[in-house]
Amino acid sequence: MSKVISESFDWKCRETWLQSAKNTMWCLLGCSIGDIGTIYYFQINTIPWPTFSIMALAMFNGILTSIILETFILIKQMNFGSALKTACGMSLISMISMELAMNIVDYLATGGARIELFVIPMMLVAGFVTPWPYNYWRLKKKGLGCCG
Repeated sequence: MSKVISESFDWKCRETWLQSAKNTMWCLLGCSIGDIGTIYYFQINTIPWPTFSIMALAMFNGILTSIILETFILIKQMNFGSALKTACGMSLISMISMELAMNIVDYLATGGARIELFVIPMMLVAGFVTPWPYNYWRLKKKGLGCCG
């Protein structure tokens, strides 16, 4: 027997789009600090690592800084332990897709692991747009936000 889904999903909720955009922006802020900062650090110090190793470290650092930022934001609402646990429970799918999109744009525009002023806005747009529909779905369907 197949189950019939009686509940239809609504992609037209303005309030949920606005809240998911806010949540996605907080994630983007945290992720981009670690990601762009790591790439820039390797660039200005001319550290001879392979491009994909730098990008992998940048993605890891981006996720880490996002968790740190979220913990800092949540400390205003709860104790440190709860804030850290909540921050670590954020959607890794959202953060990984955001990081991957930003690094793909960097790679395609500069050859990878290079930060140039012209590429930053493109990286940020890709990093925002990629997880935003997922964050909407997660918020609408499950009542869970990525961040903030």
